[in-house]
Amino acid sequence: MADLRINLAGIQSPNPFWLASAPPTNSGYQVQRAFEAGWGGAVWKTLGDPILNVSSRFAAVSFNGQRVAGFNNIELITDRPLEVNLQEIYETKKKFPHHAIIASLMVEPKQEKWHEIVKRVEDVGVDGLELNFGCPHGMAERGMGSASGQVPELVEKQTYWVKEAARTPVIVKLTPNITDITVTAEAATRGGADAISMINTINSLAGVDLDTWNTVPHVAGKGAHGGYCGPAVKPIALNMVAECARNPLVNMPISGIGGISNWQDAAEFILMGATGVQVCTAAMHHGFSIVEDMIDGLNNYLDDKGIASVMDLVGRSVSRYSNWGDLDLNYKIVAEINNDVCINCNKCHIACEDTSHQCIDLYTENGRPLLKVREEDCVGCNLCSIVCPVDGAISMVERKSTVPPMTWNERQSLISSLSK
Repeated sequence: MADLRINLAGIQSPNPFWLASAPPTNSGYQVQRAFEAGWGGAVWKTLGDPILNVSSRFAAVSFNGQRVAGFNNIELITDRPLEVNLQEIYETKKKFPHHAIIASLMVEPKQEKWHEIVKRVEDVGVDGLELNFGCPHGMAERGMGSASGQVPELVEKQTYWVKEAARTPVIVKLTPNITDITVTAEAATRGGADAISMINTINSLAGVDLDTWNTVPHVAGKGAHGGYCGPAVKPIALNMVAECARNPLVNMPISGIGGISNWQDAAEFILMGATGVQVCTAAMHHGFSIVEDMIDGLNNYLDDKGIASVMDLVGRSVSRYSNWGDLDLNYKIVAEINNDVCINCNKCHIACEDTSHQCIDLYTENGRPLLKVREEDCVGCNLCSIVCPVDGAISMVERKSTVPPMTWNERQSLISSLSK
């Protein structure tokens, strides 16, 4: 069995699977049940001045028969008294000393406010702090959450204030509702953060009821923008993790969040630079027991790869993530159709004919309809293999290039040198 223990900026955890700060970590009862199920850590639902929540507050986006492809919420930070949360954190840490408990914090952007709450939560034995600069709704309208997280100067300043008082590692949770997340990641670095986590939820409106014309969800006929998460946001989150992981000015551990639903998702985030991952929507959809499959799956994957520790997997794909201008313009792949497997649904032909490069021909041989790719016209776009409903019917095959590799940047450099 591989070693699944992680060390994220000094925070030890028996495995890389943590619950994110959200409804599943709202109370000691829930966090303790999660630890019993096998979760390695939990980021407690964000602490601050207790607020009033509304009803209703959740919505989901289903797609093509899949329930909860995306999840939307307008719930805010904890609505329970700080003293109650702190007591439950203390009791939970005492009962599970080897599991990671991180306190998510959100207060007004004032130095004394941060100092006060840091001292109070550290006194009950948390393993680390996560500064919530990501929440896009409700709290942002009060100058907190993403209202702070979208301003690099505020990210840097508030991180610095926390580091003035903190004795435990400080994780800065970044908002995706920004043009370039590396800018605020760099600001967190300058402020002295020990790690960053991403992504928080994406600003969204789940839908509109076509019968009542109310937003989904609505509160007495009125709606508001909320935070979007779940499987639908995974590609966005994975890109942002990768961008920060390959940025030399960030250079700190990352806790990956965003649409992680199984061990494969977790492995992808770890390969792209995350030391560990946080899960919310999948746990809300299926319950805490999903972590069992996550642990088993990651263990088996590492064993199959001959990797002794999950920490040895961290960032192994980062060097393969680059800019478009560094891609080989002369690399060539083409589609290849296996007519022994093909069911002649013709989805590939329709997609190619209508929306791509018209390089798939229909023909008949011995009364049997067949499909063939004209390789000289195929640009290797992958569309036919993407729309094909049958595994193995279409393969993307590399063809040896007759010219040496050349990137766009190399090409431009060569043109520039020749013009001098």
